Amino acid sequence: MSLIEPESPPSPTYLDRLNDAQREAVLHGDGRAADPLLVIAGAGSGKTNTLAHRVAHLIVKGADPRRILLMTFSRRAAQEMTRRVERITREVMGEKAAVLADGLTWAGTFHAIGARLIREYAPVIGLDEAFSIHDRADSADLMNLIRHELGLSNTKKRFPAKSTCLAIYSRAVNAQAELEAVLRASFPWCADWTAALKALFEGYVEAKQAQNVLDYDDLLLYWRGMVTDAGLGEVIGDRFDHVLVDEYQDTNRLQAAILAGMKPDGRGLTVVGDDAQSIYSFRGAQVRNILDFPQSFDPPARMVTLERNYRSTAPILAAANGVIALSKERHAKELWTERTSADKPRLVTVREENDQAAYICEEVLREREDGTALKSQAVLFRASHHSGPLEIELTRRNIPFVKFGGLKFLDAAHVKDTLAILRFADNPRDRVSGFRVLQLIPGVGPSTAGAVMDALAIAADAGEELAAFPIAAKSREDWADFVALFDDLRRKSGGWPAEIERVRRWYEPHLERRHEDADTRKADLAQLEQIAAAAPDRARFLTDLSLDPPDATSDKAGPPLMDEDYLILSTIHSAKGQEWKQVFVLNCVDGCIPSDLATGASEEIEEERRLLYVAMTRAKDALHLITPQRFYTHGQRSRGDRHVYASRTRFIDTSSLDLYERASWPTAPRDYPDQARREALPQVDLKAKMKGMWR
Repeated sequence: MSLIEPESPPSPTYLDRLNDAQREAVLHGDGRAADPLLVIAGAGSGKTNTLAHRVAHLIVKGADPRRILLMTFSRRAAQEMTRRVERITREVMGEKAAVLADGLTWAGTFHAIGARLIREYAPVIGLDEAFSIHDRADSADLMNLIRHELGLSNTKKRFPAKSTCLAIYSRAVNAQAELEAVLRASFPWCADWTAALKALFEGYVEAKQAQNVLDYDDLLLYWRGMVTDAGLGEVIGDRFDHVLVDEYQDTNRLQAAILAGMKPDGRGLTVVGDDAQSIYSFRGAQVRNILDFPQSFDPPARMVTLERNYRSTAPILAAANGVIALSKERHAKELWTERTSADKPRLVTVREENDQAAYICEEVLREREDGTALKSQAVLFRASHHSGPLEIELTRRNIPFVKFGGLKFLDAAHVKDTLAILRFADNPRDRVSGFRVLQLIPGVGPSTAGAVMDALAIAADAGEELAAFPIAAKSREDWADFVALFDDLRRKSGGWPAEIERVRRWYEPHLERRHEDADTRKADLAQLEQIAAAAPDRARFLTDLSLDPPDATSDKAGPPLMDEDYLILSTIHSAKGQEWKQVFVLNCVDGCIPSDLATGASEEIEEERRLLYVAMTRAKDALHLITPQRFYTHGQRSRGDRHVYASRTRFIDTSSLDLYERASWPTAPRDYPDQARREALPQVDLKAKMKGMWR
């Protein structure tokens, strides 16, 4: 049933700007829930535009936007997709488009959608709907508490740290694999601890349930549990006529199981992705999901392949195709473009990493003089530490740059404190949040905080228990202030988002007491209030912020960039989905690409191949792949000359070398500062002196 029926059959002029393959994907089913559809979207082929047009076409054809489920890689991607859908539908339906786009409320990430559904059906599945959601840091802290209670922090042999334990747990959950198999494949040094880890994970799950908290993995586990239940699964699946998934190559087995539970026959299911860009196995992503998708249904899913590239020049695409064509298993496609160019990608051999840095600086500055902004150029690398020598050279030459990464917003202590206060008020059984908050109060240490949390675990009324708790005399005044704050938040007397201002006013004196740079940190809390103002309520704010936090914080911020233009430095993983006019790829040698840590199995090698492919397809006009011949061993650059020689990456074999312009740099011996003085020195016959020593 449609929300607003179109008055007359619309003219499909909005489809005219699509190419034939894109149009085929958009028109599949012509607005009805049809057989499953797999769209293989090559790099730069207009994937997002195609998916937005498909959603818009469904709505134009009368689909109820409230019954469309759209899942994207990030919340920002979902928001951008919704905006695009509104623009497209506005061309056909005029002002009605805004109403329809507002009805597209089920758009977000897997975790965000899972959180909404679980909270809605919480009473049915035995959960308290006021559950808290732990981020990775909080989950690791809770894991550590259980680890300590079980005595695993005092073992004679090294037991995995809390972050490693959480990584093992998460990998097993998301890969739907036995613990023994996960340890054998990814954590072999932990294999002797199998029994202890099982006990730890059992205790961790029990603690989460006792404290009414869910971690990121639970959002998928509970969702899968709901949709695989015969009665509940049918109810949830019937809520949506159309389910569309972006970046399907980055899903894990648990997410694939959720989709199968939602749409067992695949009707109304559309997934979009590119197996050649599956590079997130370290997060549990499973390339087999997209490779096996067509045969997962009967009849098999329809496949549409988007091969026309709108980003890169033909020579760049030819080289990228040459790299990925050697994959052992893939969905066949050959990217092509109408963007012709006489310039092939450059395969540049340099002597060492310092020469690599100097070459990039010279090329970047030359391109800048030709009118290309620094922001339109990027340097990509396999691992963050690979850019060290380059960063030194850029700084020496006064070339401004920004490196993707850094301290995450939610990792800042003052932000975590503020959010913990809100979570603790929502869920007084949340031991991690409560333990953190209580120790903000002067005179309250771990022992007192633990005793308070023990009391709250069995208390009928958390507010009364806090007010009556026998606190030390020196802390009573601060304790009373906190109890008043807690009561206000529990009763929600101030309303949202005024509640977060109330928290900030209580917290600021403690912030000033605990941190020397309090003024800098206050700016983050002001930003937090702005984010809060956009959320409808406290629960939604905490959920959204945990699942999709801002990228950075002003904590320990450096001096502002005085130049509005700057070069981009990024890991290849962080660069996915981006594009630049000129791209440099560092260290295209075996040991770096592929990483020497990822050559144990053919699956790992294939992912490294895809990683290089992703890097190459970020370039629009110019691509430089750089191969240093030698690398200094650790610590030797300043103390000696121990080094190793490297060979060109195995992913560029001799048969494909004609696709590149091959060059060496520098092209001639460089002049050293003392060369003129050296050439003017008189000849000295040291050989004769050596012989004379023995006469």
